[in-house]
Amino acid sequence: MLIRKPSDIKPSEITAESVFRQRRKFLAGAAAGGLFAAAGPAAHAAAGYGDAGGLTAADAAAYPALQYRLNQQYSVTEKPNTFDQITHYNNFYEFGEDKTDPAENSGKFKTSPWNLTIAGEAEKTGTFTIEDILKPHPLEERIYRFRCVEAWSMVIPWVGFPLGDLLKRFQPTSAAKYVEFTTVLDPQQMPAQRTNLLPWPYIEGLRMDEAMHPLSIMVVGLYGRTLPNVDGAPMRVISPWKYGFKGGKSIVKIRFMSTQPHNTWNVVDPTEYGFYANVNPKVPHPRWSQATERRIGAGFFDQRQPTLMFNGYPQVASMYKGMDLHRYF
Repeated sequence: MLIRKPSDIKPSEITAESVFRQRRKFLAGAAAGGLFAAAGPAAHAAAGYGDAGGLTAADAAAYPALQYRLNQQYSVTEKPNTFDQITHYNNFYEFGEDKTDPAENSGKFKTSPWNLTIAGEAEKTGTFTIEDILKPHPLEERIYRFRCVEAWSMVIPWVGFPLGDLLKRFQPTSAAKYVEFTTVLDPQQMPAQRTNLLPWPYIEGLRMDEAMHPLSIMVVGLYGRTLPNVDGAPMRVISPWKYGFKGGKSIVKIRFMSTQPHNTWNVVDPTEYGFYANVNPKVPHPRWSQATERRIGAGFFDQRQPTLMFNGYPQVASMYKGMDLHRYF
């Protein structure tokens, strides 16, 4: 069920996170009905951050718990950032340009009902409910490094399922060389879409082999709970070896394409934002270095840490063998 706060209770009297309390009722029902695999608390303990999953008691009450497995094969061993950090320092430009705008402006964003359109070079196309999209896919948690092009990073315990498993269901044809992801266009709910901050709707894309790589996931939660609005509810893409802007949020359309998509930031400024957006410390952003990064939550006097090639995921390197990664950045 959707969780709502009584109109006569101030958000500050409940929890600082209560601005995110519009949740996905289908996920709550799935958790209650046992549609997914092994339960979350044991996975939390195995990951080393406790049964609470990094949430306060109020957070836990506000976000329905998911059933999932911890995927240790793809999870890093670094300590995750806190739920508060992950949900209060964000780029989600539909809700504003500043890092704090999404937390302030996304609380009433409604993600139910939600449909996903499949189009382009595939045998099975059409519009599907999100319940139909998610039902066949057991969830798993993956603790991923998450890096933004502004040279800051987090470690986030995302919950989702392999993106490739979803894409295969629609039987992309041999003509499908790329896949495009479109974010919802809803200026009534997303205040920045009423401005010319970016050309709307927000569009991102991956090469097909990138989208099918086992590291790429479709995210529907974090910290064992449903995905907060501020982080791209109800579903978003994560390819952890790429900068964060490559992960389209609040996705309403997936299109299989024979040609490279015109992704938003590459259209806005192709000299600063390439299509591939692989984390590469050897290629500086025109306005700052990418050689080091600042982990959100680190102390003021803590040293910056070196940026890892492909964000520390060497298993993707073979996809770019022979490519000039200074040109295809």
